[in-house]
Amino acid sequence: MTERKPPGVTFETWVDKQIREATERGDFADLPGAGKPLRHLDQPYDEMWWIKEKMGREHLSYLPPSLALRKEAEDALEAAANAPTEAALRRILAAVNERIRAALRTPREGPPLNLIPFDIDEQAGKWRARHGS
Repeated sequence: MTERKPPGVTFETWVDKQIREATERGDFADLPGAGKPLRHLDQPYDEMWWIKEKMGREHLSYLPPSLALRKEAEDALEAAANAPTEAALRRILAAVNERIRAALRTPREGPPLNLIPFDIDEQAGKWRARHGS
């Protein structure tokens, strides 16, 4: 007697066979996360999910150039205020001022820069006042 397949049941494909054999060998037994619910199932679909997760795992971030420069300028101003010498303050601010000027010369897409170069002499005066020089 010939074995009859129920309607709609197809033969085992090559891929199905590979999966079945791997399962039988136990290749899937100790996979990390196996048996746990998928994360983010309750959130709306985001086609960039894998990029965001990779950036999170590798502690990376992306900001448009203008926002990155704003953050850099903020950090530079703080570093300059805490600089050990006035000369160090001037070096820090001169470097960030050059990047600000370059960004002002060649505007890019994204949010506006909303920065002007720091007045180094004014910041140096504030530094001297704080340090009693």
